Amino acid sequence: MGLFYSYPYASRGYFCGMTNQKAVAEKLLQVAAVKLSPAEPFTWASGWKSPIYCDNRKVLSFPFVRDFIKSELCNVIFEAYPDAELLAGVATAGIAWGAMAADQLKLPYAYVRPKPKEHGLGNQIEGNVEKGQKVVVVEDLISTGKSSLQVVDVLRNAGVEVIGMVSIFNYGFDVAKDNFEKAGVPFRSLTNYPSLISLAIEKGQVPADLEPVLLNWSSDPANWKGL
Repeated sequence: MGLFYSYPYASRGYFCGMTNQKAVAEKLLQVAAVKLSPAEPFTWASGWKSPIYCDNRKVLSFPFVRDFIKSELCNVIFEAYPDAELLAGVATAGIAWGAMAADQLKLPYAYVRPKPKEHGLGNQIEGNVEKGQKVVVVEDLISTGKSSLQVVDVLRNAGVEVIGMVSIFNYGFDVAKDNFEKAGVPFRSLTNYPSLISLAIEKGQVPADLEPVLLNWSSDPANWKGL
């Protein structure tokens, strides 16, 4: 049935354009949900060296920033996926964001576990999901897209139609774009790595001469060795 309801911000032009990527990036930096350390890069579980660490869970502890991010997620869902009939959060980081967005948009909600529960009913999808429903997946961040798209597979196997995915942040990796394209899943993100680096330089948090090195990381993260 789609998003057929009266939304209070619609008449004030809140849905005229996609979310302001720089404004979202500024909020993430403001609450230290994103940390930049090009001189002493972080090491991911994959072994990749990274000049950035993103933990959007921190935003949940800051009510006004949390409300801003929630509203921006709703804006994108409303604009990009007006036919959505259900939101599905990705466990665990996407659960809270999906639930808040579903509440504001007055849509049904479910979330998807990484694997079936080992006791009880053995559910992997928690919540009421009906075959044929048009679903938007809510994720906190997208790196390669592998784990996010595993959720899409679970939902598709349950007989629903995944019409898109929304995340707070993505690293802008080409491999993610390729993976989503192959899976036939359009996705939108509130902000991304290039926007964040641009803002960090603008605010003096990162020296301007490091911009080429930092942007090179997102183009070839597997082989990036740091400064």
